Amino acid sequence: MPSERFVDALNSQVSREFAAAHQYTAIGAYYAGATYPQLAAFFYQQAEEEREHALKMVNYLLDTSSPVNFTGVDAPKTSFEDHIAPIRLAFEQEKSVTVSISELFEVARETRDYRSEQFLDWFLEEQTEEESSMSDLLAVAERTATVPMLLEEYLARETPGAHKD
Repeated sequence: MPSERFVDALNSQVSREFAAAHQYTAIGAYYAGATYPQLAAFFYQQAEEEREHALKMVNYLLDTSSPVNFTGVDAPKTSFEDHIAPIRLAFEQEKSVTVSISELFEVARETRDYRSEQFLDWFLEEQTEEESSMSDLLAVAERTATVPMLLEEYLARETPGAHKD
């Protein structure tokens, strides 16, 4: 069983993942309401991915006979000054999640919890992809600021953050 310190930290991360899913759903709704269907679909998909991350963590806790403690999730931000602000928020959120996953990894390493350290490898790799995706999307959004429909066209053609081998 993982250390109590790791279990507490992972439970906190579960809450952060659900909060991220909640925020991405709110961003998707914002874009849907503003008639940006590609952005709405992109963020609804991001919300689903964050929910899947949370459930992977919940399942790991259950698989290791550790307690699962759900806490409340704060209300997401729902209004934005322009169509770029939600993407900027999402990018900052992904950077923050990367820091918290790295801190979790450090707890696993400090407590010599090798199974948990191995479990977190996937999340570290995933965060590299998530940050890249949001960084790409933000760069395009900023370049197309005066013609937001170009951002919609970009999303229709590309998958931000996906690197072709």
